[in-house]
Amino acid sequence: MVNIIWMIMIIIGIIFAMLNGKMGEVNEAILTSADEAISIVIGLTSILIFWLGMMKIAEGAGLLNKLSALLSPAVKKLFPEIPANHPAMGYILANFSANLFGLGNAATPLGIKAMKEMKKLSQSDKASNSMITFLVINTSSITLIPTTVIGIRLQYGSTNPTEIVGVTLIATVITTISALIVDWIFRQKRRRWE
Repeated sequence: MVNIIWMIMIIIGIIFAMLNGKMGEVNEAILTSADEAISIVIGLTSILIFWLGMMKIAEGAGLLNKLSALLSPAVKKLFPEIPANHPAMGYILANFSANLFGLGNAATPLGIKAMKEMKKLSQSDKASNSMITFLVINTSSITLIPTTVIGIRLQYGSTNPTEIVGVTLIATVITTISALIVDWIFRQKRRRWE
């Protein structure tokens, strides 16, 4: 569906540019933005590789296990339907850890695996409470270090690319708490409907 929406927007934009005699500007923008996109991808790839390497070092040093153990009690309360040693719990903790370090690209495959494991656990085609809570938390964007945004700011010549860390922490706390409150409210309503 999203592909169709994007295609419609592109077609409307091209038709509008043709009718207003702005095709030259559209072509220039396409070529310029394509070049810029490649530069950003290369820059972000190096940052992603660096942080994935740091995560691997942290994993080897046992820091991720300690972080998982630290987060485990809270995660067990958020997902009471999932047994403690179930693979879904491991994927959820790994996803949260990657997101905390701003590695959304690395967190996505872990999130997909967590969802698959939760679906196996629920044995239903409908989203379980745990799946909904997991999606809500991921949508709220839990991040301590926004490495991707720092990388983009660095590429565009920011004099202090890390100045957004404090604001990111405030935003993370507000959005995550708000998301959990909304999830709790709707979970209560779902229980009444059942």
